[in-house]
Amino acid sequence: MSRLTGSVGANLNVVAACFLSALFVSLVGWAVLLGNVAAERKAASADTMHLARTLAQAYAEQVGRAVNAYDLALRQLRYGWLLSGKSLALDSADAFDLYRNAPFGGVAILDKNGAVVTAMRPEQALPRAVGAAFFRAHADASVDQLVISPIEGGGTVRALRLSRAVKTGDGRFDGVVQLVVGADEVTLNVFMHRFPPRAIVALARLDGKLLVAAAEPGTSAQSKLPPVTRREGGMLVGANRFGDGRARYVGWHRAGRFPLVAFVAVDEATAMAPFDAARNAAIAHARFGTLIVFGIATLVMGFLLRLSWRKRESARTGEAYRMATEGSNDGFFILASVPGSAGAVDDFEVVDCNEHGAMLCRQRRETLIGRRFSSLYRDDMFARVMAVLRIALDTGAYDGELEFQPRAADGSRWMQVKAVRSDGKLAITLRDVSESKAHVAALEHRGNHDALTGLPNRHWLLWYLPQAIERARDGGQALALLFIDLDGFKAANDSMGHAAGDELLRHVAHRLQEAVRPHDHVVRIGGDEFVVILENHLRIEDAAIVARRILFAFKPKFKLLAGTAVLGTSIGISSFPGDGDDAPTLLQNADVAMYSVKTSGKGSFRFFDPAFYESLRKELEVEKDLRRAIDTDEFVIHYQPRMDLASSRTTSVEALVRWMHPVRGLLEPKEFIALAEKTGLIVRLGELVLVKVCEQLAQWLQKEGDVVPVSVNISSRQFNETDIARIFSTIMARYGIPPRLLEIELTESSMMGGSSHVLESVSKIRGLGIKLLVDDFGTGYSSLAQLQLLDFDILKVDKAFTSRIEHTEQGIILFTAIVTMAHALGMRVVAEGVETINQLKILRELSCDEGQGYYISLPQSATDMQSRLLAPAG
Repeated sequence: MSRLTGSVGANLNVVAACFLSALFVSLVGWAVLLGNVAAERKAASADTMHLARTLAQAYAEQVGRAVNAYDLALRQLRYGWLLSGKSLALDSADAFDLYRNAPFGGVAILDKNGAVVTAMRPEQALPRAVGAAFFRAHADASVDQLVISPIEGGGTVRALRLSRAVKTGDGRFDGVVQLVVGADEVTLNVFMHRFPPRAIVALARLDGKLLVAAAEPGTSAQSKLPPVTRREGGMLVGANRFGDGRARYVGWHRAGRFPLVAFVAVDEATAMAPFDAARNAAIAHARFGTLIVFGIATLVMGFLLRLSWRKRESARTGEAYRMATEGSNDGFFILASVPGSAGAVDDFEVVDCNEHGAMLCRQRRETLIGRRFSSLYRDDMFARVMAVLRIALDTGAYDGELEFQPRAADGSRWMQVKAVRSDGKLAITLRDVSESKAHVAALEHRGNHDALTGLPNRHWLLWYLPQAIERARDGGQALALLFIDLDGFKAANDSMGHAAGDELLRHVAHRLQEAVRPHDHVVRIGGDEFVVILENHLRIEDAAIVARRILFAFKPKFKLLAGTAVLGTSIGISSFPGDGDDAPTLLQNADVAMYSVKTSGKGSFRFFDPAFYESLRKELEVEKDLRRAIDTDEFVIHYQPRMDLASSRTTSVEALVRWMHPVRGLLEPKEFIALAEKTGLIVRLGELVLVKVCEQLAQWLQKEGDVVPVSVNISSRQFNETDIARIFSTIMARYGIPPRLLEIELTESSMMGGSSHVLESVSKIRGLGIKLLVDDFGTGYSSLAQLQLLDFDILKVDKAFTSRIEHTEQGIILFTAIVTMAHALGMRVVAEGVETINQLKILRELSCDEGQGYYISLPQSATDMQSRLLAPAG
């Protein structure tokens, strides 16, 4: 009887346990369901926020492109206004055609008093703007800026005004150019259909002023935008900020470089509607599932017995698995979670492991089994390990790398961790990947550092600098770049050899690192150029202090194996945010600042100067135009005669080049020859001039019976860097020009030193039968011995000497000496710059052979026939 009672009691206990288990399972199921619902709602919320931010970014990019186009139109309008001498009429037919299809209107130009000077539609009267906020903003600003202001009507913003200041040549405020863009043009009407229902798009200034807002029909666009402090972001905004009383996910993004922020607000209720429907369906299914669980509870007893049997078999299998893994190089662990007082998992206990796993923990297997992870690792390491194990426990698996440092170990090791959840436990596999990680780290270091100096290289700079700028922007801090170029490195490298040059660069890197602050970064970007990044609560004056320390650090000589070397530095400084808000701009402006040091004497430092940059930019533009002009032949030749003072006959003409610029008109040589010399374009230009002269001579020879010679000016670079005799010989042969009809004018600087190259070139020219002239004599450093050695035919005295002969006795004496010297050397004398009849008379009395100047003849175009030059000049 007692047996039966015991059996019944045991059965009742099993039944009770089954029903209690069913209840527990149901509760757990509901907990999991509600947890999943919460997680899915959180994910849906995050997705909606991401959508709002993505749409805001797309809207910001469109606004940025549109505003950039409008700004370009403003700049072109201002340029046309200034280029026309302030005579541009916007109500003309040409201006109407230009702006007829433009997506804006209200194009107008205002003077410095706010009055409209000209407008595209003069019938639309515009009020005087002198008191308007946008006009005051331009009048008070010291820098050129784009101002965007709303135009309100009927309580709403109907349009935006975009404007820029007009400056005089000396930088004073002289008015405003403006255009007006309809609100619809910037509220994304072109793709509103892509937006979720009840979405709102808006555009605001950086100061939080709402400019325009729009929504689909039936939705109120009235809204109070949240304040923003970052370039982009998003947040859930309450219903009290919107006119229709609905909460929204608001994303915002800065519109490029413009002071505008684009907002997109996605309706929360609309976005969450699919999720709410799915949640309600899941809850209904859960209720039905709960009923089924309790309905089949009586069947669980049989499964419990089988489960007990399977558990015993699983234990045996686990033991066999552990024994099989002992020969592996991987560490294997079985871990059980240890819940804390609040129910969350606070620790893990080692249920089983293999010998290799115990060795990785610096423990024996016997002592490791049963230990908790909190006793194996330091607090910071334990927190990282627990974070990984919780992920595996929550998601069911984990695969990644982690740096381990057990309490018993001196150093850390990198492990490849694979974790799988099974029956409430975690099966862990560890593989030591420290050597491969070290190899990858070495490769990364090699790719980001200069092999010679060990400094970070250009690749590292382009990776690090944008992050540093973003940190400075987020923290409202300054950042500076020092662009450093070594003065004298090339000379040292060429004279002492490349090995010494490499040694010198290593010394330079060491001195730079000692000169800067401990937290500054020194980067070698190539050759003898370095960059220093200054950050961490930087004051701009700190950049000057660091620059002075670097200059001082280069005062001592460099002691090398091959001897000693002296180097200096030229340092250019640019700063964020004043000189640029991105890495390429900061690097460019620091380079420009360094170049300004180079051009003014080297060995110093300078901050970026926009005026110098503008000057350099204009010079580069002129150089670009000059290259194009040479390629497309935009040059014409004018000819100025030389007159024999005894017979008043023309003896020769000098070829003078002019640039027929498509925009600026006819340009004199003083506006482009110096730049051509500086850039080396003078070589191509000189050859082009020679071709045009020979072409003209060939035409004159066909039409005239008697043609006087033409003298061609040759620059020092042409003479010293090319085979000038071969060039003349080739071009004369091409056009059939006799040598007697060509003369070469050389400046004194072209012949400095009387080198073998100069003597050889002069000899070849004379061998061709071409006369040689010394141009602008008296402005260089020629000696009598040099003139005699080179055996020139004609000496052209600079106009500075000619101008003195009618004013001072000393001028006459000096000119007489030049004539006497030239005649003694067998050369004819030409006086340049003859401006008056009195000068002409004096020159004749001084036995000067020839004269040239405006009094004798102005330069003439090639269309004037050569026969006119043969007539007496009077």
